[in-house]
Amino acid sequence: MKTLSQHMISYARYHRDPRNIATHFVGIPMIVLAVTILLSRPQFAVGGLLLSPAWGVVALVSVFYMRLHLGLGAVLTGVLLACALFAQGVAAGPTSSWLAWGLGLFAVGWVFQFVGHFYEGRKPAFVDDVMGLLQGPLFVLVEALFAAGLLGELRQAIEADAGPVRRDPHRASVGEGQAQPSRS
Repeated sequence: MKTLSQHMISYARYHRDPRNIATHFVGIPMIVLAVTILLSRPQFAVGGLLLSPAWGVVALVSVFYMRLHLGLGAVLTGVLLACALFAQGVAAGPTSSWLAWGLGLFAVGWVFQFVGHFYEGRKPAFVDDVMGLLQGPLFVLVEALFAAGLLGELRQAIEADAGPVRRDPHRASVGEGQAQPSRS
């Protein structure tokens, strides 16, 4: 199994434009919530608990995140549990409401993703590696922690391999096939 650093480096290679990263802070949570909502039907009672396929997926994905990093996995598990609880309520309502929430969030979330990748000039990571679908939520959490000044060692490892986030997003960074204009 890949390490946390390996997963984040792999994903970061597709995400060096700050506008792309910013769109992921909106799009990825929307998609995660949408998938949880859509997987929250059918619902069935088991020993006094109301379960759905969403709870099974939350459990499996949480194990994946916890195996990578206990602290980050615990945070993401908490987020996923909150999504599943919200989704359970939505799924208990009318079918039209359930579908509107699920499909609406899913579609708008992907619009944000594709706008970000337009800025990036690269396709989404999951196109080359389906693991990108699980790496995305972790990437958003890690980027938020970087912004808070945390996880410096992980940030250094990512930047050493994938390069830093571009400071001038309107210009490709050196090594992307475009010469830098002189500043005379």
